[in-house]
Amino acid sequence: MATEAKQPASWRKTFITLWIGCFMTGLNFSMTMPFMALYIETLYPYGKFELNLYSGLAFAVTYLAQAIVSPLWGSLADQKGRKLMCLRASGVMTFTIFAVGLVHHAWTIVLLRFIQGAFSGYINNAVAFIAGETPHERSGSVMANMMTANVTGNLLGPLVGGLLAGFAGYRVTFFVCGAMMGIVFLLTLFNTKEHFTPIPAKKMKPMKEIFRQLENKNLIFTMFVTTLFVQSALMSIAPIVSLLVKSLMHGAGNVSLASGIVAAMPGFGTLLVASRLGVKMDSVGPLKILTLGLVAATLVFIPMYFVSSPWTLGFWRFLLGIANAALLPAVQTVLTISVPREAFGRIFSYNQSFQAAGSMIGSMMGAFISGLFDYQAVFVVTAMLMFINLILILKMRRATAA
Repeated sequence: MATEAKQPASWRKTFITLWIGCFMTGLNFSMTMPFMALYIETLYPYGKFELNLYSGLAFAVTYLAQAIVSPLWGSLADQKGRKLMCLRASGVMTFTIFAVGLVHHAWTIVLLRFIQGAFSGYINNAVAFIAGETPHERSGSVMANMMTANVTGNLLGPLVGGLLAGFAGYRVTFFVCGAMMGIVFLLTLFNTKEHFTPIPAKKMKPMKEIFRQLENKNLIFTMFVTTLFVQSALMSIAPIVSLLVKSLMHGAGNVSLASGIVAAMPGFGTLLVASRLGVKMDSVGPLKILTLGLVAATLVFIPMYFVSSPWTLGFWRFLLGIANAALLPAVQTVLTISVPREAFGRIFSYNQSFQAAGSMIGSMMGAFISGLFDYQAVFVVTAMLMFINLILILKMRRATAA
């Protein structure tokens, strides 16, 4: 691993490149996310429950695959380096995203997204990559800035995707996204440098030993659970956001563009405060920021149940974005400062597994609840998840202080 003296001269260029890579990855995901259900709807005249189910599956299988294989990739990352993992993810995503634009059956989309999930993980590996290159005193601000990359991509993606889908069609949007992931692969290959000493498999410490050496194991496990809960809440509406907007608009108007705007609104809020919260984390500690974010998220989800127009929904999602800036970056900062660097790949991969499991649970939860009840009922459940998570964090902080 790089010494502190070497880091200032090398990590900034790598950071900028990985920021761009995370931005483009977030952009590509969010360009197609708002209208995935609408795209599936064009393939066959499915009923409401079937359409919600296939839309949920198209999201969920990606994260199911991630949850299963992430520990394997994390172990390989600690042996071979995180740069190789970023190349693996961006390379496979180039082909799978492009191929989604060629399909004619919903199950083909589900299969391709399962393959994508099994080999994905660019953003999480990029975070682990830069975490190992960044001085500890800059961890909070760097983690927050890395989040702004994904958030900025998620912010612009729905707008770009909505416009592109409206003018050129859904399939062309997938082709463009695949080409952009090819650019991410090339940028990562030629413009990043990892100060990494390969660790032979025989010399790697078992995870049991690493966990035994951690000063606060409960803190790490609580962060994993927090990632699961937060991601479940954030992803619960993702598969059906375009269908919710369509119902609020009563089928009239440019649903793709409106869905893109609504999907993008959290990004505006996160982008507005992420950098400031990152600096604040370095001074007051990430746990205080995380607690504040959970309180805000719980309160913001409740009024979404009562929305009657896409613009009201967009307003509350904007406020959710502000709360979101205090959630996963705080978790990643806690992990960065609490575990040894030689275990970053595996620890972050475990966290990615919990994040993927949360995305899978959230996607299916949203699909089933909206299919059985109505779309807004999803927000009641997500508010409850955030409240339970808040209680867990408060109990953990109380136990740590004692």
